[in-house]
Parts: sequence; structure tokens; C-alpha cells
Amino acid sequence: MNLKSAFSRFLSADPDRLHFAAHSHHPWPDVTFEAHQQAWLDAATHMDDKWEHIFGEVFTATRNRIAEQLKISDAGTLPFEPNTHMFLNRLFSCFDPPVRILSTDAEFHSFNRQARRWEEEGLAIVDRVTAEPFESFADRFTAEARSGAHDLIFVSEVFFDSGFVVPGIDRIVSSVSEERAFVVIDGYHAFMARPVDLSAIQDRAFYIAGGYKYAMAGEGVCFMHCPPGYGERPVNTGWYAGFGQLESGVSARVGYGTDGSRFAGATFDPSGVYRLNAVLGWLEEEEVGPRLIADHVSELQGAFLEAHLPVGELLPPADHERGNFITYRTPRAGDLYRRLHERRVITDYRGDRLRFGFGIYQDSGDVDALIDVIQGVL
Repeated sequence: MNLKSAFSRFLSADPDRLHFAAHSHHPWPDVTFEAHQQAWLDAATHMDDKWEHIFGEVFTATRNRIAEQLKISDAGTLPFEPNTHMFLNRLFSCFDPPVRILSTDAEFHSFNRQARRWEEEGLAIVDRVTAEPFESFADRFTAEARSGAHDLIFVSEVFFDSGFVVPGIDRIVSSVSEERAFVVIDGYHAFMARPVDLSAIQDRAFYIAGGYKYAMAGEGVCFMHCPPGYGERPVNTGWYAGFGQLESGVSARVGYGTDGSRFAGATFDPSGVYRLNAVLGWLEEEEVGPRLIADHVSELQGAFLEAHLPVGELLPPADHERGNFITYRTPRAGDLYRRLHERRVITDYRGDRLRFGFGIYQDSGDVDALIDVIQGVL
């Protein structure tokens, strides 16, 4: 598979740059340029009527494509937001504090920072299961989920700070003994990086992801699958959650949609949804799905790892399944990042972890070039 030419605008903007941070800011394929323009043109064409067009056509087409990728039966469960943090706060608003939360010590900043702040104010009590040792994580987390002691259970499908793929997500979800507990899966590092199948848990788990990373659509477009019957009236709400009731006026009781729109917020720039729809449509035309993407990345990662570069401790160990980036734990993470950046190699680091991301805009020649640069800085 060679789709490098489909990213000509991003790659030609800096031909000497080697971008290996697909897990952070993924390059956008060329189809997003036209899609971004189309958002402007639709605004000019429809003006005050644009929201009917966006809700009726643009959102519907994009939701249908997302639902196909997630293997869920009802695309109406998928509202959009500019970022996942808005969804997180809307979910939290469904509970009376203090909210009892089960999570891990490996969640992304958007959740981790907010959860810590809730704790400081006495609004939440958070139990965190350590990600390591990786080989026992699923069993340890499942045991906690089975305890029935939590209102909200939040776990990533792929950990952002290691690439570790949590095994047995379906088993974890089904093990939750508290029937009314919200189960939330952060799928941002899984969506369009690897196959995702929510069919068995679509009636029980929320699933959050977006376009900034492997969906290749840029910032400003996130979504959440909302299982029926959970969080029917979030306190944190916006006018999108009652979009279909605008013409009927204000009633004595705030109304909500019965589908995923109940978790929608308020006005945001819809251009990200246009871009996401364009990317997913392009991949359909190319007959490229998450399995082919994952296989391509796995081949590139394999070639990279065969070089046995002494960068640091590989996380997770080689015998564990990983996402579409490779992580090394090393006290030199920041220094190596800067030295690579000086040589036009883009990676990223978090604390003592240096990360290399791989995608369909790369080929074996890019990996060879990356290895040569790394050998020169070690």
C-alpha cells in the first residue's frame, strides 16, 4: 500500500522534514483541503439555513461513516464536539458529587488534569489502577470494575504514553457489576489506527474519539457513541441537544433528544466534520480500512525495531500488542527529541517517554532515513 502521494500538500510544505509524530499531529490528506473550502462555500450559499444543511447532510453522512468503522448499528448515537474534554464534563454532570471514578494512571491529560482538579475540590473520588506491569493490567482493572464501587469507569483502549493496547475491552465492560455505572472508553489512539468493533458492547459503553490523530482530519472534530438509557438529561447542556425543538419554544422542562444528541453542546466551527467526512470517504474509495492501515504500520514498525537502536527501554515490551506508535522510556527523552528536531525529524516526548508515530503517509525509505538520523544522534 502506497498512499504517500495523497498527502502532497503537507509533505511538499517541508520536503526535508521527516514526520514521525502521527500520534500527535497527523498530516492531513489532500482531500481535506477541498473539504475545508466546502465548509466556507456552504456557509456562503446557505447562510442562515446552513445549520439545517449541516445537521441534515454533513453530520448525517459523517456519522454513518463513523458508525460503519465502529460497527455500531445506530449512527444517531454519535454527537460531535470540538474536543473530548467537553464530552467528559457533560458525562460528569450526570452525577451528584462526589463522583466515584475508576480509571488508570495512564490516561491522557484531558482526563487526568480534570480528574485531579475534581479531587482537589472534593467533587470526585478517583481510584487509579497502574498500567504496569502490563501483563496483569487487564485482570487487575477487571477486578476493580467488578467491585461495584464506582459511578464512572474511564479507560483508554490504547494508552497514550506507551502504545499499550488494553486486551479484552469487551470483557472489562461486561464485568462492570453496577448496572447504572457509566463505562467510558477513550478510543482516540485506536480509531482509524486499528480495527474497532463495538457491536457487542454498544448498548453498554460510551466511546470517545476524534479526528486529530489517526483519522487525519485535524483539530475541532470529536465524537462520542452514547449507549441508550445512560445520561438522559446531562446538566451540562447546549442548544444542539434540543436542536429539533427550537421552533416549539421554551417549555417548563428542558427537553433533550432521545438519541446521542442529548450529549451535544453548542455552536462550533463545523469545518472539522467536513474534513473528517472527506477522509473517511476517500479511504472508502481506496478500499483502505483500519486493518490495512494497521498492517502497513506494523510493517514499518517492524523494520524500525529490527535496527535495535539503543534509544531506551521499549514500552510495552516487544511481546505485547501496541498501537501505531513506538515508545521508549529514557531519561534522555527531552534531549533526544530536541536533537532529532534540529535535524528535521519530528517526534514527541512526555516526561521520560520518547514516542515515534507511524502512518500511511510513510514508506520504507522514510524509516531507513529515520534510522540513519537516530544513529547519528545517539
